[in-house]
Amino acid sequence: MVSAAARLFAEQGLSVPLEDVARAAEVGVATLYRRFPTRTDLAIAAFERNMTSYEDAVDKALTNPCAWDGFRDLVYDVCALQASDPGLRALLTTAFPASSVIEQRAAGAVEKLGQVIARAQQDGTLRPDIGVGDIVVMLLANTGVLEATREHAPDAWRRFAALMVDSFRVGPQHALPPPTPAEELRSSIAMLTGDTLRIESLPPTEPLRSDLD
Repeated sequence: MVSAAARLFAEQGLSVPLEDVARAAEVGVATLYRRFPTRTDLAIAAFERNMTSYEDAVDKALTNPCAWDGFRDLVYDVCALQASDPGLRALLTTAFPASSVIEQRAAGAVEKLGQVIARAQQDGTLRPDIGVGDIVVMLLANTGVLEATREHAPDAWRRFAALMVDSFRVGPQHALPPPTPAEELRSSIAMLTGDTLRIESLPPTEPLRSDLD
């Protein structure tokens, strides 16, 4: 059942009818619900092993001797993961119960992402006003790009990711508007996915001071 769910989630996303999962697993719907009472339970089982892909991407960035290269490659790697698997794309912007293994692992990956950002900021290559929440917004935007272009321009995300990387790098720039509050992000994601993203622990970002102030 878990393998069938993982395959269908990858092909169709997390909204695939559970009846289709049961049919693919060659079991009855009642059997599926006895084993996995909710869609969340099934998604956790299907995607727990796939969290490794994201964890590996963050670990690779942290071990890169060049902080900027690590950050840049992480942006490309995570966007590529979104492009390769609709189910994993949804995983990045869906919350699971805080007590679940997958949510705990996600929290660990978010903490390491903060370290990747801090390294690049400390060596002066990443804008000082970028925070983890900005990466969340970027991934939401990339999800929209992927959904809109999947039929006729499936590689369009690559240019979007490159543009985002350039916008993150230190250089001539204007001060950014204030970062999006965590509660507003959660509400926005809820409208898209019917769920919320647990980002209460994300560190706040400081607005970049403009030389024109």
